[in-house]
Amino acid sequence: MGPFQPSEYYWLILLGMAVGLYGTLIGAGGGFVLMPILILLHPEISPEHLTAISLAVVFFNDGTGSESYAMMKRIDYKSGLMFAVATIPGAIIGALSTSYVPRHLFNGLFGVLLIAASAFLFWRPAAKPHLEKPHLHHPHVFRYLMAADGEEYEYNFNPLTGIGISFVVGYASSFLGIGGGIIHVPALIYFLDFPVHIATATSHFILAIMALTGTIVHIWTGAFDIGVRHTLCLSIGVLLGAPVGAYLSSRVQGPWIMRSLALALGLVGIRILIMFFE
Repeated sequence: MGPFQPSEYYWLILLGMAVGLYGTLIGAGGGFVLMPILILLHPEISPEHLTAISLAVVFFNDGTGSESYAMMKRIDYKSGLMFAVATIPGAIIGALSTSYVPRHLFNGLFGVLLIAASAFLFWRPAAKPHLEKPHLHHPHVFRYLMAADGEEYEYNFNPLTGIGISFVVGYASSFLGIGGGIIHVPALIYFLDFPVHIATATSHFILAIMALTGTIVHIWTGAFDIGVRHTLCLSIGVLLGAPVGAYLSSRVQGPWIMRSLALALGLVGIRILIMFFE
């Protein structure tokens, strides 16, 4: 990154606001929006430096969004803590792996992942309704939540499946610097049968812990020797945008959240994959 110009403060804060708003709205943390932009703006920067910036911003976004979702009583804390612990070893390994991947290959992997996630969300059947109380059987666990608006949620899932998915999410998100929401939210919905609004809120809580772990590793390895001012400006923006995204999430229906996520992933993935072939 070149010399930091004063005018950059303003657009970075605005970019952070957009990332915080949209990322919190769909429960993806915003890293999947920010990281592609950093890739496009700074093709000369190594993956470990870009992922360090993105993960730090994701931490501030997820932390702020989690606070807003906590007030709405949409976070499944028991499941969230269990899955968050599972993401930590994956996040550490992912953060340490980034420095070993050439930038060109990194772009290709990132583009393919985004396009694959977009296709999955477009063609995957709708999540099952949560109207009837599920039959409990080992090793499934049952959850009941009542949100602040009076909405009731009942669902059950296999915790071992959730732990395995969370470990993979921790690795992939830390390695790619995307926060992991684009993987974790669909996984919670389609593989663990979480209601959409509970999945987005709980994912934020989980990924805040995961992003903090990855950020600490990047600080320890020295990946933050550049980009500190960029991180601060972007973080100020997400702190302003995340509460707005959480507020809007209660006014947007679940299917529209998933469709908007799929569209964004597909467009950005195609652009980054083009960079791989240039």
